[in-house]
Amino acid sequence: MATFTHATPERCTQLGRALTAAGLTWSDNGQQGDPQYLTYTVTDPHGRTWWVSPATSNQITPSKPASLWQAMCADPFHRSPVMSARALAARIGEFPA
Repeated sequence: MATFTHATPERCTQLGRALTAAGLTWSDNGQQGDPQYLTYTVTDPHGRTWWVSPATSNQITPSKPASLWQAMCADPFHRSPVMSARALAARIGEFPA
């Protein structure tokens, strides 16, 4: 069964810092206490909306324990691989127009 115990408050803080450092506007839905429902809404430099959520425990590779976030954009449709907070923020910030 998939779990979300890896989405700790510390990891959420790391994601917020990475998004801010990348110059992205973001908010979360306040569900850090129930991470299976946790979603961040991020606006990229081109005005597109991305939704970032923690990956399930089944998606996390033991050799990359910091890679636990995944993003999705609807227009154009794009789903990122499971990535670290810093790598995900960079991917959103640099995604081509």
